[in-house]
Amino acid sequence: PKTKKIKQIRDSFTMPEPEYAVIAQVKKACLKAGFEMKKSDLLRIGVSLIKGLDISTLKIILATLTPLKAGRPKK
Repeated sequence: PKTKKIKQIRDSFTMPEPEYAVIAQVKKACLKAGFEMKKSDLLRIGVSLIKGLDISTLKIILATLTPLKAGRPKK
């Protein structure tokens, strides 16, 4: 039987530069450990980990993040 393909969704996001730099640091550590990791893989791992958190823990973690302005920057 043929398996149904999962729809792929493209999206964009904004995050503070220090948090974005963590992605590069983790990718570099993975290469050093002998395997390659894509940004999308890291984000998917993060989503998998978040899924296991209870709401109160998620709320505490959210409170520690740097607030961001909504919307796109003006040109």
